[in-house]
Amino acid sequence: MTIKELEEKLDRIERYNLLAAKRALLIDDVALLTGWSKCYIYKLTCTHEIPHYKPNGKTIYFDKEEIEEYLLKGRVATKLEVAMAAAKRKKQ
Repeated sequence: MTIKELEEKLDRIERYNLLAAKRALLIDDVALLTGWSKCYIYKLTCTHEIPHYKPNGKTIYFDKEEIEEYLLKGRVATKLEVAMAAAKRKKQ
């Protein structure tokens, strides 16, 4: 591993540590947290699909907990859960 690669890894670790301590996130933070591009995040804000704040009318902020909740929406049941629900309905 080269020194440059080590420096990049350390930088990434530092960014993740700073992100963990924040509640109000900027778009770069959300991109780091989700792995999404900034362009995609802007699209989600423009279409009002993702919760966000604009206290000064320009800069966009995100609540970390709300972003995490958004990421966990639309849970898909496992095969076992579906089978158990079907068996339960069959008994009724």
